[in-house]
Amino acid sequence: MTKTVKVAVVQEGSAVMQKKECMEKIRKATKEASDKGAKIVLFPEAFIPAYPRGLFFGTKVGSRSETGKQDFARYWENSIAIPSEDATTLGEIAKKNHVYLIIGIVEREAEFKGGTLYCTLLYFDPQGLLLGKHRKLKPTGSERLIWGEGDGSTLAVIDSPFGKIGGLICWENYMPLARTAIYAKGTDIYVAPTADARDSWQSTLQHIALEGRCFVLSCNQYVTKDMYPKDLACYDELKSSPEVLSRGGSAIIDPNGEYLAGPLFDKEGILYAELDLSLIPKTRFDFDVVGHYSRPDVFQLIIDERKKESISRIEDNKEME
Repeated sequence: MTKTVKVAVVQEGSAVMQKKECMEKIRKATKEASDKGAKIVLFPEAFIPAYPRGLFFGTKVGSRSETGKQDFARYWENSIAIPSEDATTLGEIAKKNHVYLIIGIVEREAEFKGGTLYCTLLYFDPQGLLLGKHRKLKPTGSERLIWGEGDGSTLAVIDSPFGKIGGLICWENYMPLARTAIYAKGTDIYVAPTADARDSWQSTLQHIALEGRCFVLSCNQYVTKDMYPKDLACYDELKSSPEVLSRGGSAIIDPNGEYLAGPLFDKEGILYAELDLSLIPKTRFDFDVVGHYSRPDVFQLIIDERKKESISRIEDNKEME
């Protein structure tokens, strides 16, 4: 393991429901971060094609409008399948800039034309390989209108020369057992892309850093209403929304719960920090949440990491006898 690593957290707004333009934003910001020496670059939750804050896609209890379905289809079309040419493009951006690229996307199943979307976090290495993905386990509130639930098979934590990198998305970080599952995989650099711009979110980030004795990188978008395409079928749903839809709040925090960068509010920008990796064993000397400070004789967590399929096929008739 190297002794230090420079990291970057990109706080930008998506080009809402415009995948090609989102890719260009990623290409530009990743190059800028790499040129300044960053080896790990984090983008926000659902950066491609957007976290559609303020929209409800024409839904009411008991009904869905045709205009809402039209916008959902547009959202689906601008989402990313894994594998796909879009995923390959993201890998190429990581490779060209020699970085670990970690980015929130909206994922659609590669096998199906139409269907369920997932809020997903992708991990690319500097060779452009997709090392892992995590699907959000529990979308929050109205997010359940547009995203399905992930399962335990995508609790991704990846290896790097800087230690293990893993994390959860937005309010998953309020799930104590989900955090414990990530800690249990030896996470040293914890990523928490989010759509939460509240002051109280900062307390959550500091708590995770202190609880996991890990570095925490959190990334949010800065979003204004004028970033939304005016030709959305449900654009009028934004009438009652404020001009600034998300003020940001991205931050980088060390294992002592101290800020290394941020929080950044009310503008776009890239945060940088040099992580002193020697802090990890030092801080775990007196608290190791899944090591000497755990009590497996009293508490145990069972994690089911099997992929869950909605359909099981038995092709050998002998198995049915």
